[in-house]
Amino acid sequence: MNSGLYHPDEFRDNCGFGLIAHMKGDASHKLLQTAIASLTSMTHRGGIAADGKTGDGCGLLIQSPDAFLKKAAQAAFGKTPGELFAVGQVFLSPELAKAASGRAAIEKRLVDQGLEIMGWRDVPVDDSCLGPIALDSMPRIEQVFVAPGAKSEPEFAISLFIGRRHAETDMADDPEFYICSLSHRTLAIKGLMMPEDLANFYKDLSDPDFATAICVFHQRFSTNTMPRWPLAQPFRYLAHNGEINTIDGNRNWAIARAAKFSSPNLPDLQTLRPLVNLAGSDSSSMDNMLEILLAGGVDLFRAARMMIPPAWQNVDTMDSELRAFYEYNSMHMEPWDGPAGLVMSDGRYAVCMLDRNGLRPARWVVTKDDFITLASEIGTHSYQPTDVVAKGRVGPGQMLVVDTESGEVLHTGDIDQRLKTAQPYKRWLRENALRVETTLNQDTPDFQLMDADELLIHQKMFMVSYEERDQILRPLAENAQEAVGSMGDDTPMAVLSSKVRHVADYFRQKFAQVTNPAIDPLREAIVMSLETCLGAERNVFEETAEHANRIILTTPVLSPAKFLRIANNDRPGFTVARISLGYLPAQGLEQAVHRVCDEAEQAVRRGKVLLILSDKDLKQGELPVSSLMATGAVHHHLVANGLRCDSNIIVETGWARDPHHFAVLFGFGATAIYPYLAYQVLNDLIRTGELLMDPIDAKNNYRKGINKGLLKILSKMGISTVASYRGAQLFEAIGLADEVADLCFKGVPCRIQGAGFFDFQQDQEQLAFTAWKPRKPISPGGLLKYIHGQEYHAFNPDVVGKLQEAVSTGSYGHYKEYAALVNERPVATLRDLLGFREGIEAIGISEVEPVEQIFTRFDSAGMSLGALSPEAHEALAVAMNRLGGRSNSGEGGEDPARYGTEKGSRIKQVASGRFGVTAEYLRSADVMQIKVAQGAKPGEGGQLPGGKVNELIARLRYSVPGVTLISPPPHHDIYSIEDLAQLIFDLKQVNPQALVSVKLVSEPGVGTIAAGVAKAYADLITISGYDGGTAASPLASIRYAGSPWELGLTETQQALRANDLRGKIRLQTDGGIKTGLDVVKAAILGAESFGFGTTPMVALGCKYLRICHLNNCATGVATQNEHLREEHFKGTVEMAMNFFRFVAEETREWMAKLGVRSLE
Repeated sequence: MNSGLYHPDEFRDNCGFGLIAHMKGDASHKLLQTAIASLTSMTHRGGIAADGKTGDGCGLLIQSPDAFLKKAAQAAFGKTPGELFAVGQVFLSPELAKAASGRAAIEKRLVDQGLEIMGWRDVPVDDSCLGPIALDSMPRIEQVFVAPGAKSEPEFAISLFIGRRHAETDMADDPEFYICSLSHRTLAIKGLMMPEDLANFYKDLSDPDFATAICVFHQRFSTNTMPRWPLAQPFRYLAHNGEINTIDGNRNWAIARAAKFSSPNLPDLQTLRPLVNLAGSDSSSMDNMLEILLAGGVDLFRAARMMIPPAWQNVDTMDSELRAFYEYNSMHMEPWDGPAGLVMSDGRYAVCMLDRNGLRPARWVVTKDDFITLASEIGTHSYQPTDVVAKGRVGPGQMLVVDTESGEVLHTGDIDQRLKTAQPYKRWLRENALRVETTLNQDTPDFQLMDADELLIHQKMFMVSYEERDQILRPLAENAQEAVGSMGDDTPMAVLSSKVRHVADYFRQKFAQVTNPAIDPLREAIVMSLETCLGAERNVFEETAEHANRIILTTPVLSPAKFLRIANNDRPGFTVARISLGYLPAQGLEQAVHRVCDEAEQAVRRGKVLLILSDKDLKQGELPVSSLMATGAVHHHLVANGLRCDSNIIVETGWARDPHHFAVLFGFGATAIYPYLAYQVLNDLIRTGELLMDPIDAKNNYRKGINKGLLKILSKMGISTVASYRGAQLFEAIGLADEVADLCFKGVPCRIQGAGFFDFQQDQEQLAFTAWKPRKPISPGGLLKYIHGQEYHAFNPDVVGKLQEAVSTGSYGHYKEYAALVNERPVATLRDLLGFREGIEAIGISEVEPVEQIFTRFDSAGMSLGALSPEAHEALAVAMNRLGGRSNSGEGGEDPARYGTEKGSRIKQVASGRFGVTAEYLRSADVMQIKVAQGAKPGEGGQLPGGKVNELIARLRYSVPGVTLISPPPHHDIYSIEDLAQLIFDLKQVNPQALVSVKLVSEPGVGTIAAGVAKAYADLITISGYDGGTAASPLASIRYAGSPWELGLTETQQALRANDLRGKIRLQTDGGIKTGLDVVKAAILGAESFGFGTTPMVALGCKYLRICHLNNCATGVATQNEHLREEHFKGTVEMAMNFFRFVAEETREWMAKLGVRSLE
């Protein structure tokens, strides 16, 4: 199973969580029972495995019940501990030999720390309540009792921590060895039972002496149905509901920063590396980090606020002292960003906090018995309304703390007051930090224009085409935002292309779907920030004025003036080293990358702080190392050598021009970027008259547009700050050889091999060959629109023309010519690389199932009435209904006059904007499809330009004519997998006869998400490819987000099978399916039904002009303009039916060749 695309150790989890504390700190058994009752009442927030009995994990974190533990120790090994003692709750392997070595490792490491082992106790359990999956993986559960020897309480705590970390390192090869907790203050009890069985399994919990004043509880919903005991929460300090989207970056930075960490409390801190676990659960890595900070002497509140700060950069009303606290601490730790609700306890404080977006519910209530209960929902245990003293909710970025020693309840304001007055942060910042904006207009060198010949060489060397100048750079300068396009991306992936392609084209952006929401960058602008610091980082365990000595930038995209000021600065602590990316071809690209890394390392060791990687001054005969490769390689090289936090990587490059190029550079570790060539081209556009504006305004607009584009890419992944995105590597590489990935992009998912250093060097040599020939003009382009002789397009004029000829004449012979053009094209998609085995015995075509049975597996993909004209939308619906397939309404509702007639769509879509979704609309459906993402722009919502919103569209969408309609990126009622389960349940209440389908887009890990969707009781899952259709989308989204359906479908098939869920779900795929051969290949990879979006539109007359979003479609297919629809729409129901008949017939021919009688 491990050789496929699905890895069983990948999972996402969402959950229900909470805590109960006694506000005066009185420990009682009643509080524990109340907590277990609360946990049980949130069972619906957890998941159940395929066996119907194994939970995904639940648990409690409580204060050590000392009276009970003393009694238990006396009974187990005849000794009673003194006042100060610790207990470790340990999972050991069921194999006796492994269990013995686990015990020995713990004993040895604790004795090394000068502690005494008092004895071991078997924890009494009753495993009759467990499901088969939990029983198979159940560990031995034992407790170890430890006495402090001669140590004081603080020393004891640190010795326990260090001893435990060393024991874990010793036992790293035994996956079942796990220390749930080892502390003199807290005890963690957890496992894979259902919450109602927790007290039945752990018999200790029924003992009246088992008392606590704090209980943190947690119930897990994992997408994975092979849950493991150690992954149940709470961990040693915290329980977490949500998903840390930046986890790869946080782990990388934890490695990079380890060299900077030193604390008198932890003299041998460097022996504890890695400081956080590098695999497994994001929540446990976060727990590790919190534990290190607390062990090193950082105050609990400061540690929590450093890791999960509220939004402060754009909050104008924030107290200036408090803002100074956040700004100061942001200089030495990036946020652990993503939707997070946290409950934690160190034995004294019980804390709940939400991240800056607050997308996880947390409600609290104080009752007369002095209990404060906080949970994912209200009313988790039975109290009378008359008992309530106060209630409320924890809001975005807020904290609620119960101090059981002093009996205080601290709200956000109280904690802020403590934090901001701890040190003179404001004064330190005022005296030491430099904001570059405020001091700019002082004697900076001028921006030098290149002469025409030099600019021509650079444009050819860095692949700037006429198309890019006109379609990408010009709109950025004119409108300060990205250009919009439509009709998806039908060019080959970079690795399959016969042309030279930009290195960034090999990377596909990841995006959030289901288990965590994309952020809505328009509504949530206040939480988003691009603020960036330059300068060396310092030790986070100390707080001094020198920590504030940083240069602060509002955006890491530098203007010429800012870049020149930074490059020529003479401020102490900000010395500059320039590293040229030019190399001689004989040296070889791989060696050149190594040389750049070595130069960077030497520069940092010599005390240089700002490393400028530059490909600017080209010499004839030299080639530039791709700045993306150099940035990733230098970043990882410096991290590995413990030098990354002493330096900043500033990239002066011609390769960065659109928002995706910038995102790849930041994602692989760049601190700031100076896109010199983009600025030179803008000046050139003004010189030639293609752009009519002031050069300074053009550059400012361009930067605004790039900033907006970057925020959109961050928000797709649910990330708010560029500091957390930097180094987080949130991409999938398609078609990079391992040698390149390992050196330059270490750790990026790379499931398909491809171009190596030799190929990239060859590409660059080819560019250089024309670059130095002054007579050769720059390339015309051809990536966005078809240009003869340039990049291949799957929907080229020949393909479009042949298909239209076939459907209008009804001639299967013409269709076969069209199919040959598609099936025998140069390799353009991954499926073109798949062939059939030799020696398969064919059967007669009469033995294959008839076309009527194949039609039921065909759907038209979701295209809204609004994107399409009413005539085209209805023609598709009628065609599908007559054939016995299903048409999809898309996300804009449908005219009630069509319900129940042959013009009605049998699939009704429920998208994030909920346009046109009424009870009547849902009742008229056979399938209700929840659109979580769409291929054209996953991680963003649909948009319909105002020009297309006429009276009819406005009436159906309950809006006003002429207003642009944009759906938000997330469904604002689906922030997690348990929310999706709730929506599926609600839809089934409205229309119990219909099936519920969930539409996802292919990306690494989509199989894991699909398994979660199946556990949420969906009936159908659609996996869309990145190709996209009619949707109006920003060009960067069309070209760079999402993966091919071939990868997503295969991974989903494998994940569902591995988790025993494949029989519970029907799987569909769509994205650029054109012929019967595509259908057969998709079926072999696991699809049971097939969606067609773009091709039926072409059959109805679409000429692929890519102007759907402008409302002036010349064929009347994708416009609301009455004149164009009446005069130019020539499509008929018969044409659409012909297309599907032909595809079904061709499918039968292929099935006969393969000896298959039915698609089932």
